[in-house]
Amino acid sequence: METDPGHSPTAKLQKQGKKLSDALRISAYVFSTGLLMFTALVNASSWLMQNITLGNFWQTAWLEFYDYMEGDEWTIFLIGAALVPALAFWGFNGILLVADITGKPTFITRYRIQLGKNDPVDRKKLWKAIYTALGNQFFVSFPMLVAMFYIMQWWENTFSKELPTFQWFLVELSIFTVIEEILFYYTHRLVHHPVLYKHIHKKHHEWTAPIGVVSIYAHPIEHIVSNTLPVMTGPMIMGSHIVSVSAWFSIALVTTSISHCGYHLPLLPSPEFHDFHHLKFNQCYGVLGVLDFLHGTDKMFRQSKAFERHKVLLSLTPLSESIPEPPKKEE
Repeated sequence: METDPGHSPTAKLQKQGKKLSDALRISAYVFSTGLLMFTALVNASSWLMQNITLGNFWQTAWLEFYDYMEGDEWTIFLIGAALVPALAFWGFNGILLVADITGKPTFITRYRIQLGKNDPVDRKKLWKAIYTALGNQFFVSFPMLVAMFYIMQWWENTFSKELPTFQWFLVELSIFTVIEEILFYYTHRLVHHPVLYKHIHKKHHEWTAPIGVVSIYAHPIEHIVSNTLPVMTGPMIMGSHIVSVSAWFSIALVTTSISHCGYHLPLLPSPEFHDFHHLKFNQCYGVLGVLDFLHGTDKMFRQSKAFERHKVLLSLTPLSESIPEPPKKEE
């Protein structure tokens, strides 16, 4: 019996080697291009912030706020790490909730990802999600912030009268994002273990078509391990300034709300990746998608229409219209 040359061990090794070299070449190109663009953006943004009065504006505003608070570090931390991010979260989700409940305005609802779902949202299910989210904020996140406060005091930099430069803030933001991606991906996969999923993570997945507030609708243990620690760890390691902490927490809460909101809105980051996770359960565990690619937990996603739609929408035409799901096969 003759062996097909195309299926011989040597041919397979050559094919795998070519795929690996192609992947490395593409990765090197993307990384180097991204690095150059990021460096240019950081330098330009830093110059703009520091030299066109904005740097002085923020520094002056911070000093006035610090003096108004009489240097009370606990109050400053409470406002920066708890109040401001909470207002960002509920302010953003308040707008989305109007659309979820009323189906209006149409300039939001027409961008719904899972058509026919949450149209309108189940009120009873919604109130349960809101109560749980508030409970997690008050009874889980707040005690963790108390512990974080003492850790940040130890660094002796968090409440400095001098703000970090905008360039350094961008560096910190990059580090926070990488740390969050690593911690969230692995803790998220952990709670998908059958034993933990049944008792902990299943609560979050009651919503196969999520909405913004569902981003922190979770079992308290999951909220500690998977929602809060990945976001808090970066600033605690870096000993970041409270202004950086406040900005990062606000960005993280709004970003996770976008990922869960169920609407692929123009100019905002694509929520298709995490929406697909809620739809399929065993795909797309991370935030950025890097670790999903490395571990192969996005293969089904990459073969889907959702992957084609996974980009920033730069027009007013909903991607559900320009890249629709294929018609379901009749049984």
